[in-house]
Amino acid sequence: MRVAVVVSGRGSNLASLLRALGEDAPARVVLVISNRREAGGLTLAWRHGVPTHVFQDSADPTEWRRVLDEAVAGLVVLSGFLKRVPEPVVRAWRGRIINIHPALLPLHGGAGMYGRKVHQAVLAAGETVSGATVHLVTEEYDQGEVLGQARVPVLRGDTPDSLAERVLQVEHRLLPAAVLAAAAAGRPVPFTLEEVGSSLAPNP
Repeated sequence: MRVAVVVSGRGSNLASLLRALGEDAPARVVLVISNRREAGGLTLAWRHGVPTHVFQDSADPTEWRRVLDEAVAGLVVLSGFLKRVPEPVVRAWRGRIINIHPALLPLHGGAGMYGRKVHQAVLAAGETVSGATVHLVTEEYDQGEVLGQARVPVLRGDTPDSLAERVLQVEHRLLPAAVLAAAAAGRPVPFTLEEVGSSLAPNP
């Protein structure tokens, strides 16, 4: 399965995905796209010999379709992408775009809920458990079908930064598992880490 990854930041989940998809893997990253020329994820892609594209206008569905079609991508992975995917692209790629979110949806999702803001909301709500979710992308933020989740405890004395660090560790296993499950089925499907990701070691 040919995978296009869309990033806005440093690309730590992209790094985990590239590590997990070895030469014999049923999926490979064929394109990394960003809305920011300075995104670290682009540098990571260059180092791995993966083609890249920087959006001229991330709200332009024609540009999305052109670069995805040219890459012959079968799966689009949003990995820390902080812009809305244009609705015509969501419709055209329905069921083939997934996103990873740093909380247990449907809790703490929606417009504006990303990064540190999510972990702040988790702590403010007094949650005892958080984690990460991979879901299908729809026209509404974080409303698509949940495909897989991983949980982490919220510890006494946690800060948004300490919680974020532990959630990121499970994201680094959850996203590769989602892509491998999709590659095995030919499309994104529900999965568990136990079924797919038991061989995916956490980051050193």
